[in-house]
Amino acid sequence: MTAFGTVFTDEMTISWYDGTAWDAHKFVPSHSLNIHPAAHVLHYSSTCFEGLKAFRHPDGSIKLFRMDQNIERFAQSSSILHLPAIDITHTRQMIIDAVTKYADQVPEPPGSLYVRPTHMGTEPAVGKAAAPSNTSVQYILLSPVGDYFSGGGEVALRVLLDAEGMRCAPHMGMVKSGGNYASALDPIMRAKAELNAAQVLFCPDGDVQETGAANFILIDGNEVITKALDETFLHGVTRDSILTLAKDRGMNVQERNLSVDELLERAAKPGCEAALSGTAAVLTSVGTLIYKGQEYQVGSGRPGQVTQALRKALNDIQWGLADDKHNWLTNI
Repeated sequence: MTAFGTVFTDEMTISWYDGTAWDAHKFVPSHSLNIHPAAHVLHYSSTCFEGLKAFRHPDGSIKLFRMDQNIERFAQSSSILHLPAIDITHTRQMIIDAVTKYADQVPEPPGSLYVRPTHMGTEPAVGKAAAPSNTSVQYILLSPVGDYFSGGGEVALRVLLDAEGMRCAPHMGMVKSGGNYASALDPIMRAKAELNAAQVLFCPDGDVQETGAANFILIDGNEVITKALDETFLHGVTRDSILTLAKDRGMNVQERNLSVDELLERAAKPGCEAALSGTAAVLTSVGTLIYKGQEYQVGSGRPGQVTQALRKALNDIQWGLADDKHNWLTNI
């Protein structure tokens, strides 16, 4: 089986900012990007990206899921990193043109076409450690994908709780920047090697935040609990979608602080569920929490019924099997 995000379409759309304006985007080979070795991004990590998906519907049409919200977050990340401002209308057209050209490579369900807009500073200036790049490039990569986790939604994950470290600098959590993922990589790799954990749930000072690659959601009966939005963690589009669908079901959605102590106490209750949400992960159950050398089973330890129902509700909208009453889909 091919690993998630390792197969790409032959071409991508690309546009360059020369310090005054963005040029007209064009198609170029996906395997080639020419930047100077002194490019700002290579030395000072001036980069951000997005992740969204295009889905094939039963009638053969292609729909993008919540593209506009992803582009808004893309613009926000660019602004916080002091990259040149993207043109939202331009970026939107770059995505649509790319997906339209490669619509034939959108897989049938349960697959999808992963769309990766990327923006990075290109100015060749190694003396600008404390100054932004005046030039940049943005491009749209496309990758036909299946499930992110090998078991899809059918296998509950093992997750390590880390109450000492943090995923990234607190003021950078809401930015979808490559550096955030790099800073979390070492504890994740150690957790995988030593504990067979799929992810690390970062809980600095006992405050449950997010994992290295997905938001965290606790489901206890009719209650859905997740951290309230602030700058310390990523404002997930899938997270927002799942919370909306939970409200549609009449569930009590609580966006608030959740401590490690409360999490472990609730997790031990029969019927309790936990899950990771993200564009790639969709909504994947957590069956075991590992904390201070001890393992804590979440509910039954198996994929939760509510988690699976919410995942299906989201997928059904994405794949055109249920009404899109929240207007989340964009036609291609």
